[in-house]
Amino acid sequence: MRLARQLSIPLIAITLLISGCVSAPQQNANENAPRNNTGAGGRVRIGFSMDTLKEERWQRDKELVEARARELGADLDVQVANGDDAVQRNQAESMLTKGVDVLIVAPHNGEAAAAIVEAAHRQRIPVISYDRLIKNSDVDLYVSHQVEKMGEMQARYAIEHAPKGNYVLIGGSQTDNNAILLRKGQMNILQPVIDRGDIKVISNQFAREWLASEALRITEDAMTKTGGDIQAVVASNDGTAGGAVQALGDRAKSVIVTGQDAQLDAVQRIVEGRQSMTIYKQIKPLAYSAVESAIKLARGEKPEAADRVNNGKIDVPSILQEPIAVDKNNVVQTVIKDGYHKMEDVYKNVPRDQWPQTTAQVRTPGAENNFVLALLLSLRLDARELLLAF
Repeated sequence: MRLARQLSIPLIAITLLISGCVSAPQQNANENAPRNNTGAGGRVRIGFSMDTLKEERWQRDKELVEARARELGADLDVQVANGDDAVQRNQAESMLTKGVDVLIVAPHNGEAAAAIVEAAHRQRIPVISYDRLIKNSDVDLYVSHQVEKMGEMQARYAIEHAPKGNYVLIGGSQTDNNAILLRKGQMNILQPVIDRGDIKVISNQFAREWLASEALRITEDAMTKTGGDIQAVVASNDGTAGGAVQALGDRAKSVIVTGQDAQLDAVQRIVEGRQSMTIYKQIKPLAYSAVESAIKLARGEKPEAADRVNNGKIDVPSILQEPIAVDKNNVVQTVIKDGYHKMEDVYKNVPRDQWPQTTAQVRTPGAENNFVLALLLSLRLDARELLLAF
């Protein structure tokens, strides 16, 4: 009996060892699942890899992502690559080494950034493609605006206000998938009009790195070619619109010039009559959805994503925000009302007597409540004085 007990102990140990060896692969069956290591106290660590901060809008993205991360108690590491693919990849890998739980990537080059997704997934770290789509990868989520629709809005505005004549098309950086989507949207509207012969495309080019100087050169060349006979410049963003306006000079007030991003200088040009329109993309819901989705992904949860966008490899779950076309007729009701820009900044180059008459209706948030409070206090004081008189 004692011998049986002595033999049973090593037998049980061997059985447990064999059992552990057999079941080990089952524990790692889902190697692609998020690592779900949210650090001390459950705080999610988010890495935000950005292409650039040169444009005003990207500074807003950074500030809003930082603000939402603070509100939700997440740690955030922001790195900016300044338009260098190798730097962006190295920065992303550094954040992975430091132990982030999720990556948000606004890629400089949508193709090159696929390597960042691969590196992250090797460590079971989910990746969100921010504003610009990362191509040919298994990226986990895409948060952006309806980019193709924005291109359609630009082209439709141009056609409605310049239905015939010579057109110049200025795209953005060809390394940015958004530039390609914008051009696709623009051509959805323009091609039938071109086929009818109503408009003629004098120049159809892309501006390297979205540079205003490239747009300046493209527009100057088109003006030389046509002797200044240009009816519309479909510029894909406000930076390229600014370059086109510079090239057009005084003629800018009689040429339709589109844009995108609702940058302050662009909105100023719109109210001055030197740029026709821009696309207002509300950055706050974009930034907030990215942070909220990052936290969910880091915790192994699935964000709600109603849309799908194909990136050349998969249909990426996507959260797409609605864009708004803005011109001088609705600038007060959109970018100013939302507090995106202040009235005095937008109209600073316009004589005060030419400001919109609705200025008085654009109040500081909470002003109505302050007025009511002051009225109630006043009535209370009047009642007290009346009682003292008796």
